[in-house]
Amino acid sequence: MEQTGLLSDSGWFHLTVSELHRTIRLDHYLVQELVGFSRSQINGSIKSGTILVNDAKVKAGHRLKQGDVITGFISERVSDQRPEPQRVDFVVLYEDDCLLALAKPPGLVVHPGSGNHDKTLINGLLYEYPEIAGIGDESRPGIVHRLDKDTSGVMLVARKKEVHRYLAKSFKDRQIDKCYLALVYKTPRQSSGRINAPIGRHPVNRQKMTVRETGGRHAATNWRIKEPFDQFSLLEILIETGRTHQIRVHMAHLGHPVAGDGLYGPQTGDTVFPRQMLHAWKISFNHPQTEERITIEAPLFPDFQIILDEMRKRHC
Repeated sequence: MEQTGLLSDSGWFHLTVSELHRTIRLDHYLVQELVGFSRSQINGSIKSGTILVNDAKVKAGHRLKQGDVITGFISERVSDQRPEPQRVDFVVLYEDDCLLALAKPPGLVVHPGSGNHDKTLINGLLYEYPEIAGIGDESRPGIVHRLDKDTSGVMLVARKKEVHRYLAKSFKDRQIDKCYLALVYKTPRQSSGRINAPIGRHPVNRQKMTVRETGGRHAATNWRIKEPFDQFSLLEILIETGRTHQIRVHMAHLGHPVAGDGLYGPQTGDTVFPRQMLHAWKISFNHPQTEERITIEAPLFPDFQIILDEMRKRHC
């Protein structure tokens, strides 16, 4: 089974069914393949028409065929209520009539879901920019990609329906470049490299992803050492694909897990790091109106910067 355009930790997906999965029910297939979403969320999205097979609305019991293309969003609503506007702190890096680029702080969940009913980024966006209501999925208006709760950095938000479609397609077609900074354990032997290792759901822990040669999806990550320290190193990472937890999985596979990553890093109970040291540093895209190539950079948040400054002092 081939999958393209799955954004990191996003509900937007684009799947192509392989011979292995032909004749399986649509809902059963998606429950197997999509990590982090419940059966009720998947069935609700199929029923509402936010999931399409070959661009057509179908029922949950629809039998798939080899070559079928499944696209759409998974709604993470925990109730039938739309997110309410609430004051939530975030930094706007760029703004025009088409879109916003913002810096998501660590610890902030992007949209309401199980265990996070309010005080999310979406609640804050609706408070500051009420016009985004109704753009895309009503449970996460304006959102075309997302970051993990404990990953900080730059995100794009659409302010118009046509811009939402444009950006979603740009992500799917891999026309948007995302560059991250990651503090990882130890220093790689080489100064740079490329990890080309398929990623799939972990066979035991269903909340984790892992490198899987069989049944995994193509995933490629480019990295280079930006700054070495004694027991850690700061990497600059450019992802070619956007698989769930891709950087965290690939770095752990390389033997250099992201510092502070409680899911994929060493289980030592280390409290030095306040969260996983991963930051979405830069994003480059063609502006939907002018087609000009734009690069937006999000400065490091204080928690990350303080740790780097301390490591630099010790490394001198």
